Amino acid sequence: MLQTLPFKIAVSALAFWASFQAAFGPAGACSRFVYIGNDGKIFTARSMDWEKPIGTDLYILPRGMTRSGEVGPHSIQWTSKYGSLVATAFNNSTSDGVNEAGLAANVLWLEESQYPTFDGKGPPGLAISAWPQYALDHFETVAQAVEEFKKTPFTLVTGAIPGTQIMANVHLSLSDSSGDSAIIEYVEGKQVIHHGRQYQVMTNSPTYEQQLALASYWSQIGGTVMLPGTSRASDRFARASFYVKSIPQEGGADQLLASVYGIIRNVSVPLGLSTPDQPEIASTRWRTVFDHKRRLYFFESALSPNTFWTDLGQIDFTRETGKVMKLDLGADQANVFAGDATRYYRESEPFPFAGVSR
Repeated sequence: MLQTLPFKIAVSALAFWASFQAAFGPAGACSRFVYIGNDGKIFTARSMDWEKPIGTDLYILPRGMTRSGEVGPHSIQWTSKYGSLVATAFNNSTSDGVNEAGLAANVLWLEESQYPTFDGKGPPGLAISAWPQYALDHFETVAQAVEEFKKTPFTLVTGAIPGTQIMANVHLSLSDSSGDSAIIEYVEGKQVIHHGRQYQVMTNSPTYEQQLALASYWSQIGGTVMLPGTSRASDRFARASFYVKSIPQEGGADQLLASVYGIIRNVSVPLGLSTPDQPEIASTRWRTVFDHKRRLYFFESALSPNTFWTDLGQIDFTRETGKVMKLDLGADQANVFAGDATRYYRESEPFPFAGVSR
C-alpha cells in the first residue's frame, strides 16, 4: 500500500492537470513571489519573460516629479511623494520597481484582463504604462494602496505593445516591508483585489481566483511527492508556492537570498527556448529580487555572468537635490556589472511614459 499510494496520487494529479490545461489552454509568462522570513526578512522576487528583447534599463526617480496619466485632456495628474528605483520595459513604462519606503510593484502578463471603458466621463485616465509607477509614487504600504485603489481614483487605459497590434494585458502585484501583499486584476471590466500576506505567489493565466484553486489542489498532493515541471504559468505557480513555504525561515540575509534566487531561477524559462505552438511561453530575460529589510535591489540578466545590486540607502531621493539617474544595461541587458552598482548610475533625462491617444 505504501508503494502504490504515490503512484495513484500521481495518476490522479496528471489526469486533473491534463483536463485543466485542455480547458484553459496555454498560459503566459513571468513569475513573482514574496518570501516571508523571521526577524523582518522579506524578499520580493520576479522574473521577466518575453519573446524578444524588451528594452530595460534601471532608473532612479526622486521625489517631487510631476506626472500625467498620458491619455489626453482627461488624464490624472500627480506629483511623486516617494522616490523610486524602477526597471523599464521598452524604455517607456515601469515594469518593476521599489520605492524608498519599501513598497515593491511588479506587472505581469494576464491574457484574460479586460479593462473598463474610458470615455472621459468617469474617473480620470491612467495609461497602463504608469500603473505601477502611480503606486510607487503615492504609497508606503500595500494597505494604503489598496484603500486608495478601492476608491477607483483613475480609469486604467491600456494600449498596444510597441511595434505590435497586441494590447497590453497585465495585472499588478504589490508587496511591502511587513510582508503584506496584494494582487490587482481587471476581470470583465471590474477591478478585483486580493489583499493579504497569504497571496505570496503570482504568475499569469488563468485569473488569480483560479490560480488559488490550483494551488490548493497541489498543496494536498505535496511537493515532495510530485510537482508540475513545465514552463506553463500554472506549473510555475505550483512550484513557487511549494518552494517559498519550504525554504528556511531563519538564517543570514545572504543565505536566504540564495534560497530566494534558487526559487526564481527554478521558475524561469531558459533563454532561447522555442515553443512554436505556444508562443506566449517566452524566455526569461532578467530577474530581480528586492531585500526589503536591507533595501537592496538585486538584478540578474540572462546574458550577464553576474548578479549586481543597487543600495537604496545610498541614493538621494530628495526633491531639492535628488536627480534622475540611469544605469544603462545595454542591448538585451548584456552590460556586465558586479556587486554594488549604485555608483555606476549617471544623470539622465527621465524616460517618457507611453501614452494612449483618445
